Amino acid sequence: MTLVAGCDQMARQPRADAQEASRFFPDGKVNQAPPVGTVARGELARDAVLAERPPLTAALLARGEERYRINCVPCHGLAGDGLGTVVQRGFPRPPDFAEPRLVQAPDRHFLEVIEHGYGVMYSYAARVKPADRWAIVAHIRSLQLARTADVKALPEEDRGALEARP
Repeated sequence: MTLVAGCDQMARQPRADAQEASRFFPDGKVNQAPPVGTVARGELARDAVLAERPPLTAALLARGEERYRINCVPCHGLAGDGLGTVVQRGFPRPPDFAEPRLVQAPDRHFLEVIEHGYGVMYSYAARVKPADRWAIVAHIRSLQLARTADVKALPEEDRGALEARP
């Protein structure tokens, strides 16, 4: 027969709450900065996804359109013209994605705006996964192209389909 005994010394050990003073650390603070070189769990994988643009595929564009409709349309509008429903209700209008400065902006600009926010737009880092950020950027580029493309440069079949629409 085996007898296992436990102790509850951990329940009675000294501890400190956040923001309290501490005699344990030399600076007297409980909250300590992480050691230099510390990387948060999952941060390297996130950075790897954001480091390089994925190949432009139909699946990426479809995912981008889906994520754009969920996260961006309320402010930026379906066409990316900055005329979303919140703007119609009095919120500041975001820029039109067809503005020359945004057409010429690098993809990294849009990634940083999604992650950190810009002006009155808050960060979407917690709402949009890194891979989905690339998909949204691809969709923004397709919106820009759709609004600035020369219809005469399209193949006859595509031009006819566009002209047949109301």
